[in-house]
Amino acid sequence: MVVTGLVLTVAGAVLIGVSLGLLGGGGSILAVPLLVYVADLPAKEAIATSLLVVGATSAVAVLPHARAHRVRWRTGLIFGVAGMTGAYAGGRLAELVPATVLLTAFALMMLATAVAMIRGRRSGEVKPVPHELPVLKVILEGVVVGMVTGLVGAGGGFLVVPALALLGGLPMPVAVGTSLVVIAMKSLAGLAGYLSSVSINWGLAAAVTAAAVAGSLLGGRLVGRIPEDVLRKAFGWFVVVMGVFVLVQQAPAGLRSNPLLWALAGLAAAAVVATMLVRRGKRAGRHAERGVLVTGRR
Repeated sequence: MVVTGLVLTVAGAVLIGVSLGLLGGGGSILAVPLLVYVADLPAKEAIATSLLVVGATSAVAVLPHARAHRVRWRTGLIFGVAGMTGAYAGGRLAELVPATVLLTAFALMMLATAVAMIRGRRSGEVKPVPHELPVLKVILEGVVVGMVTGLVGAGGGFLVVPALALLGGLPMPVAVGTSLVVIAMKSLAGLAGYLSSVSINWGLAAAVTAAAVAGSLLGGRLVGRIPEDVLRKAFGWFVVVMGVFVLVQQAPAGLRSNPLLWALAGLAAAAVVATMLVRRGKRAGRHAERGVLVTGRR
């Protein structure tokens, strides 16, 4: 790899760390494309390397969240143990699946999760926030997310954060901190599964990890200063952009350069944004009506 590619890779690794520290996920979403398209690693080696980088970085990134009491330790550890089982199995299964299929599945899951994060919970779904989530629910979700983690090389934050925030009802900052515990455990288990069939450039991995750790400490300091709703939606839109990029990269070369593809992608994106804005406007209108009715009754 040329020097320019190495510099860009290390610079991108800082963003990986910021993403993990700030959003509790997104590390592999950045790391896999960075290592494939900038560092020029084969897809499966890039996935294995990303698991190492994200696992080590998450372990360090959880420290500022723990000091700020933004970690649900029991939930995180149970989810992590369950996820490690699935992650190891996923890592072993990955050697049987073509790289293009892995990356395409990776992108599609990113997009589905992003939509859930951007939409958030409906106003009628607000429930009391539990201190810790039910054990059985945590185990089931952990195994499923862990399998995805090991199979497609995602640290799991882009699935764990929505699971904790949307399904579990944890506040977004707490979901971010707790997810880092889970990501660290599952990433390293997934890596163990990959090492049976993939070799890693340890020098490159060490450089990327060091840069990502530095970024994660910066991201962890920013969490408490950003409103929860803004943080959740920023996470969602970030995943949308990266998911579309990875998905387009898996298309045949001739199709990627076709202006019609980009025009259709632009129209689809505009349609999604317009639909979300219309729904938001309708919800705001309903809230305003309720406010008027309540005021009138008084």
